[in-house]
Amino acid sequence: MRGPVMWLTIDRQERRNAINAAVLEGLSDALARANRDTAVRAVVLTGAGTRAFCAGADLQSGTSFKFDYAAPYQGMANLFRQARQSTVPLIARVNGACMAGGMGLMAMCDLAVASRQAVFGLPEVKVGVFPAQVLSVLGGLLPRRVLAEMCITGEPIDAAQALELKLVNRVSDDVDDSVDWLLGRLLDKSPAAIRRGLYTMKKIEAMAFEESMAFTESQIGLFALTEDAAEGQLAFREKRKPQWSGR
Repeated sequence: MRGPVMWLTIDRQERRNAINAAVLEGLSDALARANRDTAVRAVVLTGAGTRAFCAGADLQSGTSFKFDYAAPYQGMANLFRQARQSTVPLIARVNGACMAGGMGLMAMCDLAVASRQAVFGLPEVKVGVFPAQVLSVLGGLLPRRVLAEMCITGEPIDAAQALELKLVNRVSDDVDDSVDWLLGRLLDKSPAAIRRGLYTMKKIEAMAFEESMAFTESQIGLFALTEDAAEGQLAFREKRKPQWSGR
């Protein structure tokens, strides 16, 4: 923890921060803790070192694509589900190569910032597989033809292209400056509004228009009933900074 921010670092530099079962378990446990603890205001996900954010599955292990086929749910898919349910803002700090399953980890986050040296790719076809699960979290972020080209050719894009495609929010020479910029504008806002807001945003993504409108009609009334809403409006009228309770 760094104050109210939980930092999660994939620390496998010798494998370019590749994903294995221990990484998935650690990330899942940490996200569960973050969502149970209202003192956690944000989660930053990154990779150790400067070479890679995450290179995807650990192909050197030889077990990356061996599953328990009797189990209906798999570890990576469950992590994506968990991120989708999270009401704590998740920020991807992309400090280097972001490949294959690493693209999924980046895409499952609510916000993403990248170093100018970062590269993004879906090279699975080069080893005879396809980025299947990652499609579920990338499909809403990239135009279909761009996503299809990346999947079918396996060719990467650079940070400037990722920014142009709105795959990331910010790109800079010092990725920590971008993280600090986002956190500085997040941590002074209402914790209750952000939690309920993320819940609402994620719920309506799969809804039809009328269903979405009916749901948000009910949610706006609940927003107004929180202590933070009362404090925020009072502070506005009194021309002072609000003192958030997070309730």
